[in-house]
Amino acid sequence: MTNPVTAPVSPARQLLSKVPEISVLFWLIKILSTGMGETFSDFLVNTFPPEVAVGGGVLLLSVSLWLQFRASRYQVWIYWTAVVMVSIVGTMVADIVDFVAGIPLPASTIAFSIAVASILAAWYRSERTLSVHSITTRRREAFYWATVMTTFALGTVAGDLTAATLHLGYLASAVLFGVAIAVPAVAHRWFGMGAVAAFWSAYVVTRPLGASITDWLASSHSDGLGLGTGWISLAVTIPMVAGIAVAARRERLRRNEI
Repeated sequence: MTNPVTAPVSPARQLLSKVPEISVLFWLIKILSTGMGETFSDFLVNTFPPEVAVGGGVLLLSVSLWLQFRASRYQVWIYWTAVVMVSIVGTMVADIVDFVAGIPLPASTIAFSIAVASILAAWYRSERTLSVHSITTRRREAFYWATVMTTFALGTVAGDLTAATLHLGYLASAVLFGVAIAVPAVAHRWFGMGAVAAFWSAYVVTRPLGASITDWLASSHSDGLGLGTGWISLAVTIPMVAGIAVAARRERLRRNEI
């Protein structure tokens, strides 16, 4: 049975795809990017006027996605830059929904869950597949990034819901989501859950997992270590960039072998 965490794909098909092969390295970079996006978003909003921070984030996100769509194949640095910007802006959007619009976290969690389900349903109706290994057309790529952006917002509000509304705090939330992210892999391997469903279930959970960990490290709240959003963002960025560099090297070697 195929493992959705490290699902193999043929070299020819991967060469056409606009997204990376799913591997342990993919999940490590993804979790690091979610944590970095959470604390760096808070750092930007607290350092600069919110209008400037949000406007700059949206601009950079737009540029990164333009480069991603313009690329003819998967480009490691372009792809992960887009993911990082989605992480940062996704946090800002979730915070606007919570603090500016005043929408309660349970309501926003439900709303974003419906949004994710709706996008996936529309994607499947249009393409008859939700596999990330099939991102070889512009339309599928558009569905993919719409799903990614919405899952980041969902993960952010879900993490805030457990930490604040349910009063679990950041550390307990991190433990909760750490257990939750293993559920899809176990369900797929032992209970017949489909690989695509397992992938997207785990993908959603990476956001609150990474964000809860970095919030716990950075926050000065009662359950946080108070290390600061700036320093934690930098500390997470270093291994994330190193991981992306390893992924880029592996991609070059793989293409040379084809």
